[in-house]
Amino acid sequence: MADENFSNASPATDTRPTIRVLMVDDQEIMGRALQNMLSDEKDISFRYCGKPTQALKDAEEFKPTVILQDLIMPEVDGLTLVKFFRANPRTRDIPMIVLSSKEEPDIKYRAFECGANDYMVKLPDKLEVVARIRYHSKAYINLCERNAALKKLEESQAALKKELDEAENYVKSLLPEKLDGERFKTDWVFQTSTALGGDCFGYHEICEGFYAFYLLDVCGHGVGAALLSVSAMNVLRSQTLSSVDFKDPAQVLCALNNAFEMEKQNGMFFTLWYGVYDYKARTLCYASGGHPPAMLLTQGQEPKPLNTRGMVIGGIQNQEFAKECVDVPEGALLYIFSDGVYEVPYADGSGMMTLEEFSKELAKAPQQGISKVESMRKFAQDAQGQKQFLDDFSLLEIVFK
Repeated sequence: MADENFSNASPATDTRPTIRVLMVDDQEIMGRALQNMLSDEKDISFRYCGKPTQALKDAEEFKPTVILQDLIMPEVDGLTLVKFFRANPRTRDIPMIVLSSKEEPDIKYRAFECGANDYMVKLPDKLEVVARIRYHSKAYINLCERNAALKKLEESQAALKKELDEAENYVKSLLPEKLDGERFKTDWVFQTSTALGGDCFGYHEICEGFYAFYLLDVCGHGVGAALLSVSAMNVLRSQTLSSVDFKDPAQVLCALNNAFEMEKQNGMFFTLWYGVYDYKARTLCYASGGHPPAMLLTQGQEPKPLNTRGMVIGGIQNQEFAKECVDVPEGALLYIFSDGVYEVPYADGSGMMTLEEFSKELAKAPQQGISKVESMRKFAQDAQGQKQFLDDFSLLEIVFK
């Protein structure tokens, strides 16, 4: 044997997706024959390996799009070599055409069992050889391109998920601490849906003896909704709306409606429930814009819905909002929530939970061993038959002392 290896491979600097054929055969004459067959195929590079023990190394170096391999060779049995190629992560997907002088069905069966993609009795007509090489190489090149695209997509999705997780953590960091003070006690649950949501809520002292409680829900999900939600909540927390008495819920909603015009917020709007508690007078004044009613629970009475007529915030400029007030006896419970707490589909397909059904459960004692807000989350999860919600689950509880 004059040469153990020879080729007409393209230069290493040629990065075009050419077809690359590696032939493993201990008979150099077969390698020369195949090389001659492919010599005028400009898009096909060829490399010959005369030593089966060198075949894996040559394959990793040459990166063929198809491997033609003899079945009977010294040192390493051809079927064993096929198994080696299939066991190697770098070569296991490369199409393999077994070359043999035998046509027995049991030999073909064993070749395919070991991982061969095709079988040729050597050497057939040039047209057939070239056609098979092109067919298998095209499939492999498409597979490589698809895998590369999937890898880029996975990397992009991982980066996006990291950014969304960071944004979600930022939103959660803005939520208030749970309080157990002299005048009221708070508890809450907040669970985002599968996407970054647009719910936010909070409470703080406006001035001595007056406390604001609020929850807002931006339409849609994603980064845009979260940004709008955070922006609106920061305005409420910092009380930066000019010429607004933050003890007057109606004024607050009017000012927010004009400040967050939906045409200037990429078509997004939000709903809001905003209440102000006067500790000395023990009254709660409130206003809502397109938001579900808050529920006030007092001993021995049915849940009282607290809401006023008003459109969503940002929908129509200069619209008016009304406020109402209610007495708050000692021990009363106030629940403020987004529509995601009750608009859950029943697992049996019977429809969607209603606000009335949610309110009836709210009036019951909590499930044993957990808080009321956690009990309501479990109630909604059990109803839909899964823990993950389609919308944000935001439920705020205030216990008035």
